[in-house]
Amino acid sequence: MDYIVQEALKQVEAGAHIIDINVGASGIVEEEVLPEAVRMVTEAVDVPICIDSSKPAALEAALKVCPGRPLLNSTTGEEKSMRVILPLAKDFNVPVIGLTMDEKGIPRDTETRFSIAEKILDYAVKLGIAPEDVLIDVLVMPVGADTETAKVTFETARRISDELGLNIVVGASNVSHGLPDRKVINSTFFALGAMCGMTAYLTDPTVTELYQTILAVDLLLGRDEWATNYIAFYRKKESSKGS
Repeated sequence: MDYIVQEALKQVEAGAHIIDINVGASGIVEEEVLPEAVRMVTEAVDVPICIDSSKPAALEAALKVCPGRPLLNSTTGEEKSMRVILPLAKDFNVPVIGLTMDEKGIPRDTETRFSIAEKILDYAVKLGIAPEDVLIDVLVMPVGADTETAKVTFETARRISDELGLNIVVGASNVSHGLPDRKVINSTFFALGAMCGMTAYLTDPTVTELYQTILAVDLLLGRDEWATNYIAFYRKKESSKGS
């Protein structure tokens, strides 16, 4: 557990705005370990938490010990998933991530992914969850295995942003899996994704080049008034050189 806390502290120091906690591994009883990890991390950092598990019982146990409004990660478009996860989000009054996949797996086309996002949103709204509390993960697949997959992800993000007005989160580093010089691909993906409406990236902020790209993108898209965050990062960087 100490390792988890130290990793969270390191990521916050590097600029993370939210910490995703996932303890899924062979031999781990998530229903017991996830709540403890959430408790320890929330005591150590001041940023919001994203509770990440494929097991509803583990999510519920962690929600019970987590202060504030953590982000729930996640439901899919499968009926059995929405039927369990979305009521949890409603009962605990927390935002939730919806993955654009269903019983048939991850669609290869934009239209099907968009339809799944619509289905998740409709289900959530009928339960009384506010649309702004529904985030959509448009799913990023390795471009080295299928060179069309990033294009589908961008197109899906643009449609969801334009037509549904939802925030979009992605596991950005997946795109470069198996390829050399991954930082170049990831940084370019951040920039292109932001132009398509992506608003949050699940990535490692300790990789300085990636974080710098995100800061630059926010500045150029008018999300960083007076370049406050961009300048603060470089002041901190220069200060650390002199210490």
